[in-house]
Amino acid sequence: MRAACAIRGRATGTREIDALNPRHLVDRIDAILLTGGSAYGLGAADGVMRWLKERGRGLPVGSAGIVPIVPTAVIFDFDLAPGGKADRWPTADDAYRACTAAGGGDVAEGSVGAGTGATVGKALGPRAAMKGGVGSWAAAGGDIVVGVLVVVNAVGNILDGSGAILAGPRGADGKLVDALAHFARGGAPFGAAGGARNTTLAVVATNATLDRTGLEALAHAAGDALARRIVPYGTLFDGDVVFAVSTAAAAPATPLQAEALAALAVPIAVERAVRLARGLRDIPGLADSGGR
Repeated sequence: MRAACAIRGRATGTREIDALNPRHLVDRIDAILLTGGSAYGLGAADGVMRWLKERGRGLPVGSAGIVPIVPTAVIFDFDLAPGGKADRWPTADDAYRACTAAGGGDVAEGSVGAGTGATVGKALGPRAAMKGGVGSWAAAGGDIVVGVLVVVNAVGNILDGSGAILAGPRGADGKLVDALAHFARGGAPFGAAGGARNTTLAVVATNATLDRTGLEALAHAAGDALARRIVPYGTLFDGDVVFAVSTAAAAPATPLQAEALAALAVPIAVERAVRLARGLRDIPGLADSGGR
């Protein structure tokens, strides 16, 4: 498919992102991989490439054959590993199996896949966070459909539609803390723990006939929608990346239609990512209490 991206965070872990630039030679991609394991997890893309190559899918490169194009982005999710150690991450074999399982029905949400180790609200440190995860939603207008998949692993708070904190750092009294106010007062990121432990990733897929410049604009529009529900968003400690892809099957009514649909779908996907996330060890999830 045609694809583009918007890099909104400043602590990214990526692979093959250059291929998404509208001025790049490559004009199509074969898959997108979202995974955990920080930079170690980028190697999982080798399994996706192997799966695609076996099926003859990739960029033709003459007598050399084909090269599958697989833009990849990772989250930092070692907080929930035993002892917080970087001693395990998704492998190429894991990603190969994920390709085989893809497209088999409903998309799993919550504490699954790349969202297994995701947490949110880490302003007071990783042990005061809440569980994040994977969320998905779609919106349609006429013939145009926009589907969204997010992996929410943010330093900031997650807000509901009214602007109230849905998930975030837990203070000593058990109440949720306003991360933005904490930082504005000069509060240290992550308490005494330090380090970059965040990233929200998103894929926005549409059937609208958008060129790569239009897809880049769609990715930014989705990033703006993320910023309305994740506060703060795209910080120095977040590796936020938004991918946008198109099957180019239907003409949108206006240049803004797909962007507007993304703005409707993204907030619901973000909420589902935290509402359906189960707690892990001492990190609670909203799904433990019925998503509330």
